[in-house]
Parts: sequence; structure tokens; C-alpha cells
Amino acid sequence: MHTYIFNSRDVAAYFKYFSVPSYLEVSYMQYIFNLGNKILAEPLTRDFEHFKNEVFRELYFLWANGFEGERSDISAMTADGQLALICDQECINLESYMKLICLHLIFSGNLPYINLNFTGMMFQLGLKCDIDVYEENVRKIMESLRLVAYDSFGHSFDLGLGVPDELLRISLREDFKAGIVNRNFRESLKNEQQSWLAELKDKSLKVFGSIPARRRSTSGGRASGARQNPGPVSGAKYSDTASATQMPSNIVQPKGAPSKGNRK
Repeated sequence: MHTYIFNSRDVAAYFKYFSVPSYLEVSYMQYIFNLGNKILAEPLTRDFEHFKNEVFRELYFLWANGFEGERSDISAMTADGQLALICDQECINLESYMKLICLHLIFSGNLPYINLNFTGMMFQLGLKCDIDVYEENVRKIMESLRLVAYDSFGHSFDLGLGVPDELLRISLREDFKAGIVNRNFRESLKNEQQSWLAELKDKSLKVFGSIPARRRSTSGGRASGARQNPGPVSGAKYSDTASATQMPSNIVQPKGAPSKGNRK
């Protein structure tokens, strides 16, 4: 069986479908470029700038074709009249979707598997072929992308015996996974961002110098003390202070209603 090697369209579609932030796109490109021809087609592994420009060009194509996120139609990932490379032509949407799943497992080193129900996918992807043709294409795409299936208990599942109507765990093949160096991509990306922020902080300190810590304001405490009751004035009777703080019940009025003495 032919082993599939990814191209710039596949990488760009992954960015769109899984909503990779634009400021992280180059880091993702650098990671998969460093994996070399185990993952990418040979012409794309010769020069990173060329590879980056190709991915950005495909990103524009996908945007113009309406492929903008996980709710997009998978058929918008391919151009009109494009031929399937692995599956039969009527199952090209299955081929496109499984490429995205495989790339997600490659980029997410801490993700052991993804749950999929292939029977339900047939209708979600809009495939109109016979079930026998569909099952054969599922087997072919899994083998070509170096993916394996397990049941819900973690036991190996042979898709050559048919596609069950239940969730299967889809994972990278062990030999393929072992050949991908630096699997913890998210951790390396986090360390790269932290070192970049530390470098930016050092440059800022050299230009602006250290900023003294601001003293905590005590205005709130004074304000709360000012709202306290100052107590009765010296020489005043208790009844006078009471009348100053509490109105007699016979002239109390609802808020918003004028008093009887002010009505004309």
C-alpha cells in the first residue's frame, strides 16, 4: 500500500479546521518542516521559506473556497475536479478528513488516540457509495496514513473484517510514532514562547530601566473612615441627634414621590 506524504494544502487545511492562531502558524510549520520527508513531500523539505510561502498560498485558497473552520464542508478542502490519491473518487471526502485526523495526532504528542465512529461519518461526510466500497476505502486510508484502530477496551481491531457501528480509538502506528522525534511539540512551543518573553523583558529593562513598585494607596481606608458617624455634637440633646438621623414616621415618603408639603 502506498504511504501518503503530506503537502502544503494538508497543513493549511489543518490550520483552518483546528483553528490554529495566526501567531502560532509559523511555529507549527517549523515543527513539521523539521520532521523532514517522513511527513512532508520532498520538494517542500528543501527550503523553509519556500514551504512557508506555499502554506500561506494554500491558506488563501481555503479561505476563498469557504473552508474556514471545523464546521466547514470537508469537500471545500479540495479544488473542483481534484482527484483522490488514496481512496476511490466517491470517497475523496473521507480521504480529506482522515488527513486532518492524522495531522492532529502528529501535532498533539500527548494525545494517544481519537474516538471515531466510521459508520456515522459516512453520512456526515456526504458519501453516497455502497457500504462495501466505503468499508474498503476506510481500510485503505487507515493503512496509507499509518493509522491503527482499537476498540473501546484498547484491543486491536481489524477493519478488514468490517466497520462496526461503534466508537473506535484511532491512533498512529507504533513504528510511525517512534520515528517522529520531539513528540512533545506543545511543551517545546511553550518553552520557546517563555524564552522569547524573557528576552523581550531583558531588552525592555535595558531601554527603560527598572520600574519602582507603586505604593499601595490608602485612600480607600480614609474614605471609609470619613463615612463613619461622627457622633453627637457637644451640648446637643439626644432627641436633637435622633431627629437629625431619623425622620418621624408620619412624614416618611416613598422614593420618587413628592412630599405633601411640596405639592401645588
